Amino acid sequence: MSNPILTPSIRRVIQNIRQVGYRQAWRDLQYIGDVKAGTFVGQDEHGNKYFENQNETLWRHRWVDYASHDYNASQVTPEWHAWLSHMKHLPPTIDQDVQAAKRPWQIPHHENLTGTRGAYKPYSTTTKKVKDWEPIVAQRQ
Repeated sequence: MSNPILTPSIRRVIQNIRQVGYRQAWRDLQYIGDVKAGTFVGQDEHGNKYFENQNETLWRHRWVDYASHDYNASQVTPEWHAWLSHMKHLPPTIDQDVQAAKRPWQIPHHENLTGTRGAYKPYSTTTKKVKDWEPIVAQRQ
C-alpha cells in the first residue's frame, strides 16, 4: 500500500532537492516557486541560464534561471523565447536556422525599460498654444 502523504509531487520535490542541493532548492523556491532539476541547455548573452527536464509536467519542462535579481520576461532573447514556448524544437545553441539568421548588423537584444529610469520619455519640440499662468505680484504701497 502506498503512502498517501508522499504524493507524486512531494516525491518529485524531494528528489529534486537531493539532486540540486539545499541552497539551489531554496533559491528556486524564492525565484520560481518550485524546486526544479534538469539538464543545462545553454546561456544567452545576458547570463540567463536555460534548463530542460523531460520528466517534468508537459509545457513546464523548459525554464529559465534569470541572471538578475530584478527579472522580467522581456530579458529573454527572442531565440530563447521561441525555444521556451515550443516554437522551436532545438535550442538556439544547436539550431542551424537560428545561427544562420544572425546578422552582424543586428543590434543586441535589450529588455523593456518601461517603468524604470531608462524608459523613453518623449518631449515636445513645438511651442505651446496656451501659456502657463504666471502671477504678477503688485508692489506694496
